[in-house]
Amino acid sequence: MKKSAAVRLGATLATAALAAATGLAVSTSSASAAVTGSATGYATQNGGTTGGAGGQTVRATTGTAIHTALCNRASSSTPIIIEVQGTINHGNTTKVSGSSCNTAAGVIELKQISNVTIVGVGSGAVFDQLGIHIRESSNIIIQNVTVRNVKKSGSPTSNGGDAIGMESDVRNVWVDHATLEASGGESEGYDGLFDMKDNTQYVTLSYSILRNSGRGGLIGSSESDRSNGYVTFHHNKYENIDSRTPLLRGGIAHIYNNHYVDLHESGINSRAGARAKVDNNYFEDSKDVLGTFYTSEAGYWQVGGNVFDNVTWSARSGDNQPAGPNPTSNTSVSIPYSYSLDNANCVPDVVNRTAGANKGNQVSNGNCTPQNPGPTDPTDPTDPPTDPTDPPTGTNLSLGAGADGSSKASGTSYGNVIDGNTGSHWSPSGSTGSVSVKWSSATSVSKAHIREASGSAGAIRSWRLLNHDTGAVLASGTTAGAVSFPRTSLKKITFEITGSNGTPRVAEFETYGG
Repeated sequence: MKKSAAVRLGATLATAALAAATGLAVSTSSASAAVTGSATGYATQNGGTTGGAGGQTVRATTGTAIHTALCNRASSSTPIIIEVQGTINHGNTTKVSGSSCNTAAGVIELKQISNVTIVGVGSGAVFDQLGIHIRESSNIIIQNVTVRNVKKSGSPTSNGGDAIGMESDVRNVWVDHATLEASGGESEGYDGLFDMKDNTQYVTLSYSILRNSGRGGLIGSSESDRSNGYVTFHHNKYENIDSRTPLLRGGIAHIYNNHYVDLHESGINSRAGARAKVDNNYFEDSKDVLGTFYTSEAGYWQVGGNVFDNVTWSARSGDNQPAGPNPTSNTSVSIPYSYSLDNANCVPDVVNRTAGANKGNQVSNGNCTPQNPGPTDPTDPTDPPTDPTDPPTGTNLSLGAGADGSSKASGTSYGNVIDGNTGSHWSPSGSTGSVSVKWSSATSVSKAHIREASGSAGAIRSWRLLNHDTGAVLASGTTAGAVSFPRTSLKKITFEITGSNGTPRVAEFETYGG
């Protein structure tokens, strides 16, 4: 195996020897010119997605080197940018052990870690028959890579047959300018190209190609797995796919400016209560590109500006409910971030020129014109600041209201957050969960104050405040306390904890109108 070019500045002799053996080159640089642009879509929410920004940059030419870079960090959350060049396969990907990693052979394992960027550089990065598995992790960027022919049956197998798979409490992932491809469907041993399961949220897939597969991808592994969502798909090309472009079970997806061509059985499959905002896409030479399919549990969609070019529609019957031949909206979806829409008529051209690996990471400016991305800016100016030292004044609207939420820890109650008693509290059953305040009629709210219980201050690390009626994000942050947001009339407001240190405890969820 050929060694990487150089083991740069400041490495010890032991590290240099390890680098030479695994295909890892170490740099003291704190940034990488190879990483371009910044996250878009839902990946900008919940504190944003910055990957390994500000961390050390290393170069890897083997899968073992990728694992070594993760395991050599000071901690599992130490930022790192891993530049990948060459072909990563089973022959050069082994398990590496360390206190800052949890890896496995035969797969690129991003498990129980955070703040990582993997970016293809030079002549390109190809993950050949080897999937990328993200599990119990957050703040991950994958850019400019090709992942191909990952199998769940036959030989060799990897990652359950998913090109990129996310599961188990995953937060904030941005996959950009990737090429994900297979060479057939399930009968040939392949599964999904881009799958999200078991509480995966705040994900964006942008400027990527998904092709030659039976299954494009899914959000939710079953009708009961509805804890996933807040996913954006934009400027992607789905080509020669049987179904699942994507399949949505519960949650919210924003799907805009994608080019769909040669979908054989079905396309966007919104089911089990899912809601999809489907804007300015171009559907071509395909069948049943939008609807609820293969289930009696309906999903919903808001449509606008799409082009249907030689699309055929089945008759509605039983478990198959296509949206066409004249798709109309049956829900509304509020999007919390800003974005620019290209006209659907130019989508095939602009996506063809920008999507996929090794295309120069160009993006569209909303005027159908490819251009180099702007400077990275991980901040989200739309998120209102919190000020825990300045609690709201006036009447606490939560007193006398109702409360509910996700699974609660034993011995706690939803009602404890609206009783005005800071000596009682609610806790989720794990490190994440949600609690809501609700009224029988619409109530105008513009401020909230989350009071953590005595002895647990600082446990909440990331959160979102939601208009439960519409799903809109009113605010997000990393420190519990007081927050202001545009005055909103609603019947139910939800405080969602998306990350915490240990088990969080909320003593009071106060709401105010002034």
